Amino acid sequence: MLSAATTTDVFNAIAEPRRRDIIDLLVDGKDHAVGDMVESLRVPQPAVSKHLGVLRKVGIVSVTKKGQLRLYRLEPQQLKPVHDWVKTFERFWTHHLDRIKERAENKMNTKDKGK
Repeated sequence: MLSAATTTDVFNAIAEPRRRDIIDLLVDGKDHAVGDMVESLRVPQPAVSKHLGVLRKVGIVSVTKKGQLRLYRLEPQQLKPVHDWVKTFERFWTHHLDRIKERAENKMNTKDKGK
């Protein structure tokens, strides 16, 4: 089975757990230097830079230069396709959570009646 390149779309880019870790670091909306991310993630700089390159190619992060530093920032609107796709399953999970809550409440009521 052929796999799609990681830079073809947002879904492929975020399939890698390290890239999701980077997104988690950038979620505060601030600019972050690569060195700070290396320190936080405890991942070698070349690996962080490679992942940032993938995220940049699909538009999830943007980069600006400040002197010799490259500062990266999350572009959260680019994650909207993921949000929209996951949202289609919200109905399913809401239904199941409602059933779990109902069962737990029934179990508690049954216990209370037994006292």
